[in-house]
Order: sequence, then C-alpha cells, then structure tokens
Amino acid sequence: MSLEILKQGAEGRLYLGNYKGESCLIKERFVKKYRHPDLDTQITRQRMKAEAKAAGRCLAAGILAPRILHSDLNTHKLYMEYFEKAQTAKQFIQETVAGKTEDLAKQTLEDLCTRIGGIIGKMHSNHIIHGDLTTSNILINPKDGDYDVVFIDFGLSHYNQATEDKGVDLYVLERALLSTHSEQPYLFESILSSYRKECGKDEEAVLAKFEEVRARGRKRTMIG
Repeated sequence: MSLEILKQGAEGRLYLGNYKGESCLIKERFVKKYRHPDLDTQITRQRMKAEAKAAGRCLAAGILAPRILHSDLNTHKLYMEYFEKAQTAKQFIQETVAGKTEDLAKQTLEDLCTRIGGIIGKMHSNHIIHGDLTTSNILINPKDGDYDVVFIDFGLSHYNQATEDKGVDLYVLERALLSTHSEQPYLFESILSSYRKECGKDEEAVLAKFEEVRARGRKRTMIG
C-alpha cells in the first residue's frame, strides 16, 4: 500500500495512514546517524513520550490537541488524529493578510490571537510547557462557519511549574512571530493580552521572567 507523504523534514516525516480502521496521521522520526545509536534511541523515545503525554494533558484540560491513537517506540512512529481540513496558523495569517483590507485583516487576526493567547494561558496554568510555540505548530480547523484552534507538535514539551520555562515559551513565540510575521507587529501583544487573563496566579512572575529572557536575548543580539 502506498502512503501519501504530507511533509518531510530533517527530523522526520508525516504521512496519512490507518489505525484500527480510523484514518490517521503517522509521525515517523528519523534515526540520526551522527548520534550514538543508544543516545539517538533514548532521545527519540523521550520526545515521543513527551508528545503523547502533553497531548493527553491538553485534552484533559479542555485544550484541543491531536488524540494519540498509538505509539510505537520500536519503529519511532506516533499514530494520531488527523485534521483533514485544517491549515496552519501561519497559512491562515498569510492568506488573511493577502485577501483582506488592512483593517479587516487586523480585526480577523486580533480575534485569532485572542484565542491563541487564552489557550496558551490555559496551557501554562496547567503547567504544560509547549517548547516550540510557532504559528506552524498551531492548526486552524474549520467548524460550523467558525474554527477551532488546535495545538500540535509537542515533541519538546514538558510538565513544569517553573515561571522561567513559561517565560521562555512566550519568548520563543515572540521571536517566531517577529521572524515569520514581521509586518503584523500587533500579533504578539494581542496574544499576550489574552494570555494574562488565563495564565493563573503566576501571571506577574511569568511576565517578569519573560521580560528577563527578552532582555537577555536583546543583549546577545547586540553583542553578536
């Protein structure tokens, strides 16, 4: 049976498959030849377990993420729910900017960012650190004339109550937005405003850590 490869990169590939009669997405991680085989196996298994755990924790907290149907540690494959009609937030933002007037695009994207910020806040209030927050790791899934926001790719995620880790998560997202969507500088502020309402009792501490991380990042940029 031929498999339809949807995406392939340095870390692995995504393709359509089937698990117990259900269409699914299969995420296969590649063996890294430059690493010692035992170390490579250990890192790959850690990331697969992290992804499955984080997705489960998100779903338990009412945050949309793919259901993990099966994890095969021996073949380095995760079988997960496939959102057939979804597109990435990156694609959604680019299409919105290209297809609407500036004011309408801003209104649409500020609504999206309000949703994204609230979800990240909820994630952090449940001590789930995503580890790789970018608009490529957020799906926009059409639903009844509206859409759901689904977070994906939890391979670098972990569970941690530390405000530092939450601050770093926000900084990674800010840098990703500045890099990919530099002409929409309002995106991160809209996300942060909504985040503050949902992130829980550690709001001030997390934002203070975020500012610390941001300042260190700017200092490194100036030195570099």
